[in-house]
Amino acid sequence: MKLPPRFQFSQSNLQDFVDCPRRFYLRYVMDLQYPAPQSAPLQEFELHMQQGEQFHRLAQQAILKIAPDALAETIDDDRVFGWWENFLASGLTGLPEDRHPEIMLSVPLAGYRLVAKYDLIAIGDRAVIIDWKTALNLPKRDTLAKRLQTIIYPYVLAKAGMHLNNGQLIAPENITMMYWFTEFPDQPITFNYSAAKFVEDGATLERLAVDILSRDDESKFPLTDDLNKCKFCTYRSLNQRGGKAGDFRDQTEDEPEESPSILGISLDQIAEIEF
Repeated sequence: MKLPPRFQFSQSNLQDFVDCPRRFYLRYVMDLQYPAPQSAPLQEFELHMQQGEQFHRLAQQAILKIAPDALAETIDDDRVFGWWENFLASGLTGLPEDRHPEIMLSVPLAGYRLVAKYDLIAIGDRAVIIDWKTALNLPKRDTLAKRLQTIIYPYVLAKAGMHLNNGQLIAPENITMMYWFTEFPDQPITFNYSAAKFVEDGATLERLAVDILSRDDESKFPLTDDLNKCKFCTYRSLNQRGGKAGDFRDQTEDEPEESPSILGISLDQIAEIEF
């Protein structure tokens, strides 16, 4: 399979492939933008996405040392304000002091690049990856453990984090990934990395990429057998998998199907690349 020019693998598009190969084909090979809502109720979903974006901006600005009181004055949404108070109380508790918000890293993968965009990497005697989630429901730990984000983010940091660590590779066993939830600030979910997991994840990612590249036409990208995956897919009606979007309030994942910042990125926008 020949992917579009300057295509880059990411946790989102690899997750699409794992969830439904046909979704990957339609979105990234055919570049088909289908005019159907991802989730319902549409206005509430769009508001929730805007609230999430605002919270992430606030957290980034706080790490850049903008005064919390000044940032609080910019919040005119009660839900975001509650998230902000939760963040100030515990969002950065116990993290190393060398903090890098909104950073991107990239590594080779099967002749392409694998890109990871991090909410925050904190470096000290250990490296902590923090991902802030604004989902209304707390996911199960086992569910998060299987997500491509949990696999890719520590792996990429271990391979490409030298410039964040005085030119030294970060040992996998010194990496922790933490999901912190705005609605559940006292229930973060963490994953400790290891050298064995690093090797396993590298093989998993290589196998996924090679599998994608070996499929030469649409028939090799079948629809998922899990109809629950179709509830929050913009292609569900195109594929005769129902016309009504699922309710986003039932989800435990709150990101859009693909982050615009990753979709539109080019390699020359990423300063932090290890070859």
